[in-house]
Amino acid sequence: MALTIFRRHLKRCAQKDRYFRRCQCPIHVEGTLGTEEVRRGLNLTSWEAAQNLIAEWNRAGRVGGDRVEPVTVKEAVELYLSDVAARVRPSTVRLHRVLLKDSLLPWCESEGLKMMNRLDVRAMIRYRAGWNYAPLTALKKFERLRSFFRFCTAAKWVTENPTAAMKAPKVDTPPTLPFSDEEVNRVFEAARGFKIQGSYGKDNPIRVLAYVYLLRYSGLRISDATGLAKDRVTEDGRLFLHMQFKTRVPVYVPLPPFVVQALRELHELFPDRPYYFWTGTGKLETAVKSWKRTLARIFEIAQVTGGHAHRFRDTFSVSLLLKGVPLETVSQLLGHTSTKVTEQSYAPWIKARQDKLEEAVRMTWEEPKPRLKVIQGGG
Repeated sequence: MALTIFRRHLKRCAQKDRYFRRCQCPIHVEGTLGTEEVRRGLNLTSWEAAQNLIAEWNRAGRVGGDRVEPVTVKEAVELYLSDVAARVRPSTVRLHRVLLKDSLLPWCESEGLKMMNRLDVRAMIRYRAGWNYAPLTALKKFERLRSFFRFCTAAKWVTENPTAAMKAPKVDTPPTLPFSDEEVNRVFEAARGFKIQGSYGKDNPIRVLAYVYLLRYSGLRISDATGLAKDRVTEDGRLFLHMQFKTRVPVYVPLPPFVVQALRELHELFPDRPYYFWTGTGKLETAVKSWKRTLARIFEIAQVTGGHAHRFRDTFSVSLLLKGVPLETVSQLLGHTSTKVTEQSYAPWIKARQDKLEEAVRMTWEEPKPRLKVIQGGG
C-alpha cells in the first residue's frame, strides 16, 4: 500500500480521529515505498509539512532517512544572522536583525510558533498583515524576509519557502534626485566656512570639507566614508573601493587632486589615526550618527532642501551616466551585485539609452514626405 500519514494523539488531546488535521499531536507515517515497509514518526506536527515530506519521498522513490532535524525559529534566526554578518556590512546586518530578532521572533512567540516547520504560508500572511510600514519600507522588509526563508529552505529547515507564494508590495519608487551643480557648490562653501568648532576647534572646517569632497567624488556610502582607512588611498590619488563582486578584482576610483590634497591635510592634522574621519575608538555607528548631524547643519546653512548623504552617491552616479559612462561600469564602482540593482535606481539618467531613443525618432524624419496633389484651376 502507499504511504499514509496519521496523528498519534497525546493523552491531553480530546481527539480520537487519527486523520484529524487541526490539533498539534505528532504525525506518523505507515505503508510501503517500493519494497520498503515504513512505520515511523516524522517528528512533525504540521499536516502540510508532513504531506510535503512524503511527496519528496515518493518523488525520490525512497525514504529520506537523512532528513535534517527540526530547528527552532530562534536558532534559525541566529544562524542566518551569523551567515549574513560574514557576507555584508554591519549596517545591513542591523537591518536584518531588526526584522528577525525584534519583529519576527516576538511575533512567533506570541503565536506559539516555536519550530521553523510551523512557519507556513498562512502564518507568514498573518505576520505581514500586522505590518504598518510605508510601501517602500514594507518592500525592503519583505525582501529580507524572503532572503531568510531562502536560506532556511536551502538548509532544509523548511520544506518550501512560504514567502515564495506571497506577492511583494507594489511601490511607486520616486526617481533618484542628485544634487544640482549649484547645490553642490553651496554645500562646499558652507563646509569651508563651517563655524561650529566643537572639540576640533579651528581644524573642524578642514575635516568637514574633506568629508563632503569625499562623499561627492567617491560614491561611497556614509558608513564607508566615515570608516575610511588611510591605507585605502594610494600615493597617486586612487581610492580602493572594494573587490569586484564576481571576479574579485580590486576596483579603484581616481580622486580629483583637490580632494587628495584635502585628505592629506587631514592626515597631517591627525597622523596617528588609522582613519580619516573616525577616531577608531567607540562604535562606528556612533561616528556615523555624529556626521549625519553635521551634514544636516551643513545642508541647512547651504539652504539645500532634502539634503542627505546618499544624494552625494546619487550625484556621483548620475554625473557618470550623463557623460555616457556604461551602466556596467557605474554598477562596478557602486559595488552593486548586478546591473539590475543600478538600473532600478538610475534608469532615467542613462544617457546612452536616451540617445538611442532620440536617434530612433530622428530616423523617422528621413522618411519620404508625401506628395501633395496639385489641382490646377481653369479660366
